[in-house]
Amino acid sequence: MKTRLGIAALASILLASCATPGVVPADADLLIRGGTVYPGGAEPFTGDVAIKGDRIVAVGPQLHIAAARTIDASGMIVAPGFIDPHTHMEGWITADDASRRLVEPFLMQGVTTAFVGNDGGGRIDIGNLLASAKAKPVGINYGSFTGFGTIRAKVIGMDRRAPTDTELAQEKALVKQAMCEGALGLSTGLFYAPQSFSKTDEVIALSRVAGELGGKYDSHLRDEANYNIGLAAAVDEAIAIARDGHIPVHISHIKALGVDVHGMAPAIIAKIEQARAEGLSITASQYPWNASGTSLVSSLVPLWAQDGGRTAMLARFDDPAQQTRLRADITENMRRRGGPGSLLIVQGKWRGQRLDAVAKAMNTNAVSAAIAAIRQSDAATISFNMAESDIEAFMRQPWVMTDSDASTAHPRVYGSFARKYAVYVKQRKVLTTREFIDRSSATVADWFGLADRGHLRAGAFADVVVFDPQTFASRATYEAPEQTAAGVRDVVVNGALAVADGKLTGTAAGRALPHTPPAGSCR
Repeated sequence: MKTRLGIAALASILLASCATPGVVPADADLLIRGGTVYPGGAEPFTGDVAIKGDRIVAVGPQLHIAAARTIDASGMIVAPGFIDPHTHMEGWITADDASRRLVEPFLMQGVTTAFVGNDGGGRIDIGNLLASAKAKPVGINYGSFTGFGTIRAKVIGMDRRAPTDTELAQEKALVKQAMCEGALGLSTGLFYAPQSFSKTDEVIALSRVAGELGGKYDSHLRDEANYNIGLAAAVDEAIAIARDGHIPVHISHIKALGVDVHGMAPAIIAKIEQARAEGLSITASQYPWNASGTSLVSSLVPLWAQDGGRTAMLARFDDPAQQTRLRADITENMRRRGGPGSLLIVQGKWRGQRLDAVAKAMNTNAVSAAIAAIRQSDAATISFNMAESDIEAFMRQPWVMTDSDASTAHPRVYGSFARKYAVYVKQRKVLTTREFIDRSSATVADWFGLADRGHLRAGAFADVVVFDPQTFASRATYEAPEQTAAGVRDVVVNGALAVADGKLTGTAAGRALPHTPPAGSCR
């Protein structure tokens, strides 16, 4: 693991640490000594990281510094705390249970910062969400997007129609309100009702507001398969939003979902590369699993049948005149996903069973079984629908970050960062260790504008992970998803030890990370 450090690199590190040979900081609270340090955005070296208060005060080889506590990191990798740009963990960070607010699944993978409010589900009252960290301390740092779905539902409801001029003005005002309260930007989940009922011009209008206030646009594409406009056209739409909305665009959990679009990754990559070459700021993120996670409704029920919300949808289930069309569309969506055997139900009465097994137990066909299950609840579902060749092609791109899309009953909550290292770095060698670390820390922090995070350098916030390169791996599986990762030994959040010797300390040192709009823009 040790890398010999050249003279130029040594000089650079010493300068970055505000140190010269023989001149060192007077003291430190914590010294992480002798590990292989990946600074974030730079080559690794064997050395030390010194921390005082919530900041890093020095980084370099063989620091001569006294510290109140020293961690021997020999044989370990020392890296910036990982940053997850796409999660569904708001319930964890706002829970009444203090132990849940530590967000153990993330800390035990070295994740020290996460974003919430993705897929268009973010709050409008961002100020209250960010303020809650003071009353209810959290284990990790967090920021939040405001959500198009939340805003559209508040103004228009679940109707499949365009907004009136008055309604569009109301939507824009809500985007501005959320941005001025600290939202990172606007998130959308254009595949999901009621967002799926929008047209591109409505999304551009709202995105332009977020962009003018310094925000980012984060999107679950309108189609990751061929449910409606198709994957390629959905990427074109995201590019159009970047161009016409004058806003940086991030495509969340990029993928080619379903048997009809397997093998499309190279064409999608080429589209994005062309847009980037034209000067548009477009990035993406990805979780390292071949199964997605959503609900039975989103997986199988056609959009026309979701118009008006759940009550209207269930009424269509009972309407004999609509049964032929409804069942035909559900059958086709099931085929897209790879058949009933590719759908694993992970909530409710049929938890842990594939849809084909549920149908057999009900003594009926898969479509009838799906409708019966949906009547009981909109159960969460894991869908095995991606090809490894596409996963690896997207992963190789320097503009593709790591995310988890952490959601109910999927192993990606507990194991995404650990799995990416163990499977795609160590086993398959799709990425180097540095590429994995940079795209899980520095690349995320730099693009999203997280000041003084994502790097190990003097002056940066002390978010640090120390992990064993031999044992860092996911233990979570589809059958047993709630297993914490192995191999993380120590985690520091804002200078405080959150994990020590592989165990949670109980310290909740995380902070809310509000975005600050340009001066004078929120008057």
